[in-house]
Amino acid sequence: MSKAAAIEAVNLTKQYDNGRGCRDVSIRVGKGEAFGFLGPNGAGKSTFVKMLVGLVTPTSGHARLLGEPIGTLAAKRHIGYLPELYRYQEWLSGEEVVRLHAKLCGIQRKVADERVPRLLEEVGLGLRGRDRVKNYSKGMQQRLGLACALVNDPAIVFLDEPSSALDPIGRREVRTILARLKAQGKTIFLNSHLLEDVEALCDRIALLNNGVILRHGSVSEVIHTRTRWLFKVGGLSPLLLEALREATGLPIRLAAGRENAPDSLNGLAPIWMEAELDNEEQAGWMNALIIEQGMTLYEVAKAKERLEEWFVEAVSGLSQRGERA
Repeated sequence: MSKAAAIEAVNLTKQYDNGRGCRDVSIRVGKGEAFGFLGPNGAGKSTFVKMLVGLVTPTSGHARLLGEPIGTLAAKRHIGYLPELYRYQEWLSGEEVVRLHAKLCGIQRKVADERVPRLLEEVGLGLRGRDRVKNYSKGMQQRLGLACALVNDPAIVFLDEPSSALDPIGRREVRTILARLKAQGKTIFLNSHLLEDVEALCDRIALLNNGVILRHGSVSEVIHTRTRWLFKVGGLSPLLLEALREATGLPIRLAAGRENAPDSLNGLAPIWMEAELDNEEQAGWMNALIIEQGMTLYEVAKAKERLEEWFVEAVSGLSQRGERA
């Protein structure tokens, strides 16, 4: 395995009697990279993460963290982990919980005295770190879990749904923290269904469904096959729309999510349509065709592709185990 890899898994497999788990998952995450691990509920994402951090023993395959075999003490020294399901001692204060984790990691008290208050401030708890955990909301407990995951200053941070309990402001604050960690050269493995967070942070992604990776690569590679272009036109009718389709051989349709009046296709009001194009030259060709057909061209814009659209398209029509399967 490559020494330059922070995480490298080869055919990593965990099979359970109920059919869950994951099969032959091979990935490589470079040092300092943010990697997004996506998939529907029940796809096997958490099982894979638990194998990497040493909580679940693989059925077959192997993996290393910074060159060390997973499950070994040497590998565990490199990682911080925020699980999806977490429970902390409710009779302790938040600060005491983080100090307990620091002690378990073998961190000297002098280092912990400096690091723990700083981490509580960074995750947005601040002086609330003195409160008992039993008085914390779910979002506050998630912030506390993030502080615990970072207390040993790990080189690799595994985060299993780190923003699921947070409001939009909290999610943005967590994204800022993770971006800062990435800038410091730490490797981030983000398992999340919040696609906006993944899109904003991650360099590369992989999509898992029913325990098998369907696609992987950089965000731009897996999303952008063609680019959607939006055209606001006047005078569009069903016949003219069909004529554009026949002339170009391209997928052209009314734009979803736009305020198109009900009678727009009768040519009585401007309407947005969209086309999937390979390049800007095709967009210019579309402009000329619209004008040649006697329509009015009001506006042209390149639509920003969203990870959510790609995700829905990628798993559409596929069987999914779901949470209760």
